[in-house]
Amino acid sequence: MTERAVELLRLHSDPELLILVNVWDVASATTVAAVPGCRAVATASAAMAAAFGYPDGEILPIAMMLEMLARIVGAVGVPVTADLEAGYGDVASTVARAIAAGAAGANLEDQMRPLAESAKAVRIAVRAAEVEGVPFVLNARTDAFLEPGGQGGALPQALQRGRAFLEEGAACVFVPGRLDADQVSSLVEGLGPHRLSVLGLPGTPTPSELAALGVARVSYGPYPQLVALATLARTAELLLAGAPPPPL
Repeated sequence: MTERAVELLRLHSDPELLILVNVWDVASATTVAAVPGCRAVATASAAMAAAFGYPDGEILPIAMMLEMLARIVGAVGVPVTADLEAGYGDVASTVARAIAAGAAGANLEDQMRPLAESAKAVRIAVRAAEVEGVPFVLNARTDAFLEPGGQGGALPQALQRGRAFLEEGAACVFVPGRLDADQVSSLVEGLGPHRLSVLGLPGTPTPSELAALGVARVSYGPYPQLVALATLARTAELLLAGAPPPPL
């Protein structure tokens, strides 16, 4: 557990960009972990909730989420970082339970709550991990760029919140959104090299560009699951139309 957390932290400061292909169950996790170049895996709350038939937003019972997290951790040989959304109403307990399930790190989102409240949640998460004696890698998320019509003031808000989260002990700051190269560069300059985590979306800078800009990690949220389900739908169309199974 501690070794995986130490390794996950090292991967964030490594000159090579940490690319995380998000997973949602054991089958997806073992598939991704077996691909050459995979150094860690991350769960995605929306994808995991969908796998159980729930919408995103802490609707999936936490016990079900944690059980699947433990199964994923036990099935792969790389560090696993978990999407803990906003902490399920009890940040300290949720972090402790995620660590007990084997998570080496986690996302914790601010949902654009008041800054003092959001910073306190990060502080609570960091202290909970310290109590467990694990160098837990907290990826503190701010939704500044996801606010409707918030693009104009998103950058200064993301920087203000991100700096506060880093001061409270977060390892890096996750700023999801459709960021361009200039915005990414400004965030790296304001937060520091290898302190920024971004969401990979069609049209955003490529991994090589992100690495050159000093980004620590890129993840893909529910996108891998959506691609897998689209492939399943196309395969089902072929089979239901009487076509032979396509080659693997």
